[in-house]
Amino acid sequence: MLRLTLAALHLIALGIGLGAVWARAAALRAVDRDRGALRRALTADTWWGIAALLWISTGLWRLFGGFEKAPEYYWHNVLFNTKMGLLVAILLLEIWPMITLVRWRMASGGRGSMPSGNRLGVAARRIASISAVQAVLILFMVLAAVSMARGYGSR
Repeated sequence: MLRLTLAALHLIALGIGLGAVWARAAALRAVDRDRGALRRALTADTWWGIAALLWISTGLWRLFGGFEKAPEYYWHNVLFNTKMGLLVAILLLEIWPMITLVRWRMASGGRGSMPSGNRLGVAARRIASISAVQAVLILFMVLAAVSMARGYGSR
């Protein structure tokens, strides 16, 4: 039963994360013209963080718990390594947006200053673009995962 629960939570995290990072991008593109866009972006960002924690924790548990296959199977699978490379790329791309959005979250709570005008818009659009790239990388991760589940990538 734990095996099924972990697999289900892993897939649920995928759905939440993909939706959240896409919603974050859409909201940030509207920051210049919509007063509520920043609040929506921060909410989507929270869901993106929750999904990432759930996704990574269930993935590690499934990998090292031996619920599906032995860890050695994964280490020698080209598609698994591709999937992990894509995850690392997503995480590296997230560093600047995460720091920036934490600062904005603090500023909206009165603890710091929020960039204004053009600076806010430029930063928001940059994070929106990064978020869109991350969404595409997630789709490639899904392609690698379903291919791997069908036996491809083994040496």
